[in-house]
Amino acid sequence: MTEHIRIENRDGVLKLTMARPDKKNALTNEMYGALADAILAAETDANIRVILLRGEGDMFTAGNDVGEFAAIAAGKVTGERHVSRFLEALAKSSRPIVAAVQGRAVGVGTTMLLHCDLVVLADNALLTTPFVSLALVPEAASSLLMPMRIGYARAFEMFALGEAVDAASALAWGIANRVVPLDKLDAEAGALAARLAKQPAGAVSTTKRLMRNPEVLMAQIKAESEQFAARLKTIEAREAFTAFAERRPPDFLKLAKQSAA
Repeated sequence: MTEHIRIENRDGVLKLTMARPDKKNALTNEMYGALADAILAAETDANIRVILLRGEGDMFTAGNDVGEFAAIAAGKVTGERHVSRFLEALAKSSRPIVAAVQGRAVGVGTTMLLHCDLVVLADNALLTTPFVSLALVPEAASSLLMPMRIGYARAFEMFALGEAVDAASALAWGIANRVVPLDKLDAEAGALAARLAKQPAGAVSTTKRLMRNPEVLMAQIKAESEQFAARLKTIEAREAFTAFAERRPPDFLKLAKQSAA
């Protein structure tokens, strides 16, 4: 449990709120652990029929805490990384998952939406996946799910160039189910979660399983994770995180010239 993940359980809906608004809900290892624990516990709690994910403040989440990433890249972090537990919990969850997204959803903030069954965006939502810009690769099985959802051309542009996708485009492309005014976001997502909670749970979970194969998703997550870990140790990643800390653009061309010298 962590103070930055707020957990509420009411009328069959488990509401998980990322509550670190002063840091734009950037996800720490501790927060990933709390989210993973809550989603896994829901699997054995008959009173939980739906999971609702949301973020507090003006942003859904800024994605992974870059400070922690930089520490990992520098070899300063040891111990279990809970992000893998969180991604596995998402991929294997039999409970329908609803997301309520406002403002920016960066990195895993966007890729986790591909594991949600209903996604509601505020009209100010902006989805970005800047993995390559950080010298990394996509995660959460998004290298499989995103092209399946929106097509290769759009997915590659999102990943390779870090192109942002606004709410209207996300709806048109099939990433989201609804776009609503910001002040209606929580009500709309809550209403959809409540409707799902009243549906026959066995039929809902079986339908979800038929539509989403956890084994396929986990195989892709494993392949991505191996490449992600390897990329974190590269000189490209070191340059990306050093540039971020120094508030300057990274110079990857410089690295290429050094390698060629």
